[in-house]
Amino acid sequence: MRQLLCLLALLPALVQTAAAQAQQQAPASDTVSASAASAVDPASSPAASSAVSKYLTQKFGIAKEKAAQISLAVTGAAEKYSLPPAVLLAIISIESRFRAKAHGANGATGLMQVVPSAHRNILHNKDLTDPEVNIDVGSSILYGYQRAAGGDLDAAMKNYGGSKAYAEKIRTRALEFSRVLDTASAPAASDAPASTGLAASAASAFATAAAAAASAPVAAPAAVSAASAQAAVPGTASGNVR
Repeated sequence: MRQLLCLLALLPALVQTAAAQAQQQAPASDTVSASAASAVDPASSPAASSAVSKYLTQKFGIAKEKAAQISLAVTGAAEKYSLPPAVLLAIISIESRFRAKAHGANGATGLMQVVPSAHRNILHNKDLTDPEVNIDVGSSILYGYQRAAGGDLDAAMKNYGGSKAYAEKIRTRALEFSRVLDTASAPAASDAPASTGLAASAASAFATAAAAAASAPVAAPAAVSAASAQAAVPGTASGNVR
């Protein structure tokens, strides 16, 4: 029994030792990778872009190459104009269902259904059927509305489509794309904090020490005490004003 009490008293020290060993063994590259990951917007990561591309192919039947082009264009525009990529994707899905050559009312053209006659000052003969051009122009228009509204994105979405109902539709659809982005950006099991393995290492060290005392007459109670200690470790839109 005295040996078990000694082992229990040593448990905190074993945990600290395991922590020190884990830090010493961790490659420097892991630290660098963690820092780099924290500096990157999850929505703009290659994994997120790839996930969106795959989703567009599966849900909207877009060719892989075209889906990848749209995904990258959305990522670029979102970063350039500080807009949520999920909102841009939602607008495109509502306006054109990701059809680059879609045409609608008032001459609305392309993925984000930009109306040329309403924005001649920023078009300068640009090809609105080009996904990258269209997404950049459409995002620029949305950004302009947002700035005019003092940073209010809801007001910007309302102005983009012409109604509160349109803005609400964007918000609802954006949730769908947010889930895709969030899932892709979630850390993998292998990226989980080292504290989980740390607890296991400490428990293993304690079990090893307990096993060393197994030859003593109090071996059976020791097994019970060890178990107790381990248990205690925790379609195109119409009527728009674009």
